[in-house]
Amino acid sequence: MSTLTKILIVLLTVSSLFLCGIVVTYVANADDYKQKYDDQRDDIRASKDKAKKLTKQIKEKSEEMDRSKKKLNSSVSSLKTEVRTLKGKIQDLESEKAALSEKVNSWASITKDFYETNDKQGQLLKNTLGELDVLQAKQIKQKKELDETTSILRERMAIIETLESENDRLLEERSELQNRLGKGLLPFGKEPARATAVTPRRGPSRRTATREAPATRDIALHGLVTAVDLRNSMASVSIGSADGVKSGMKFHITRRDDFICDILIIDVDSEESVGILELIQQNPRIGDNASTNLNF
Repeated sequence: MSTLTKILIVLLTVSSLFLCGIVVTYVANADDYKQKYDDQRDDIRASKDKAKKLTKQIKEKSEEMDRSKKKLNSSVSSLKTEVRTLKGKIQDLESEKAALSEKVNSWASITKDFYETNDKQGQLLKNTLGELDVLQAKQIKQKKELDETTSILRERMAIIETLESENDRLLEERSELQNRLGKGLLPFGKEPARATAVTPRRGPSRRTATREAPATRDIALHGLVTAVDLRNSMASVSIGSADGVKSGMKFHITRRDDFICDILIIDVDSEESVGILELIQQNPRIGDNASTNLNF
């Protein structure tokens, strides 16, 4: 065997070993790249699944909140209709009360005339007094119904305020869920939906819940509240018998443009009168205006 042949054999052997090393290195690196590719593909797939779940959750929550909003709006509409009905009933009761008061005064005048002019009409007088008692009892009943209707109206207004607060809370929760979904979609280059601004509703003002004051007398007397006893529901007025105040008169208490309550006079002094609080919308204070005629 010649020297050249030996050299060729050695070179061939070295080349074979070099090629084997290259193949082994390539196979090892190929397995490593494949593992990295599989890991990244699994991560992307898991992120997409998470995004789909979040999208589904926000959609379901939005549908649920839409249903709740429709239900709340329906309840609010129904309650507002009932409030309007109750206000109409209050006005009817006020009108009927005024008519009954006028009729009572008329019968009282007729009774007095018959009593003073003719003793022979005693039986007619007795019948008239009986009718007067019936009318007074009916007036008391109407006043009780009026107070009950006013109480129901206040309860309905409180329910409306509660429902509107619940509606505002649901809108805020929806905005928070949209923000969460936006944060979950940002890693994939998706632009999140803008959160809807929540504007809270204002509840009905106290002035709206305050009903009209009842009919007043023709005598126009004006004074101020000088003392208030809320525990016993009593108050005193700065005018008395010297100014024309009599027991049984009713003063309307106001503060600026707001109706506060009525005071039914039960005790009269020369310069001061004391009465019972009625139709209380707000607690009276010393210095509030007191008048037999209610003029805003």
